[in-house]
Amino acid sequence: MPWGADPTQMSWADAKPALTSGAVDGQENPLSVFDVARIDQVGQEHLTLWNYMNDPLIFAVNRQVWESLDEAQQAILRETAIEAGEWEIAMTREQESERLAAIQERGVEVTELSDDQHQAFVDATRSVHDDWVSQIGESLVEAAQADIESP
Repeated sequence: MPWGADPTQMSWADAKPALTSGAVDGQENPLSVFDVARIDQVGQEHLTLWNYMNDPLIFAVNRQVWESLDEAQQAILRETAIEAGEWEIAMTREQESERLAAIQERGVEVTELSDDQHQAFVDATRSVHDDWVSQIGESLVEAAQADIESP
């Protein structure tokens, strides 16, 4: 890990006691998880907004099922998936400021990174990015980057 951290993956059943006891120092999740899971109740008094990624919303269907549908049904499903994705993005953005305010009202100190601080994270993790490009392909990474940069 670039910063000497020792990340670990665990279930919420294990994470909450680990956070409470100090066995782990922090966790990474979207604001919605921090809020709903009440991470502030297990000793997490600080939250950093560093906007390091967008969580993809993936719709998947079994190939055999997909191929059993006619073109009109496939078109309806594609259109509906796009609409659902747009709705999710709008809802998340609308609720984010409300969630953040609720979290701050519970006494959590929220830090927003400046552009320079964010760039320091980008620079420090460049090798991780480069490793993934070689594993998943340049075209997929470029397509994801284009989506991230679009409004």
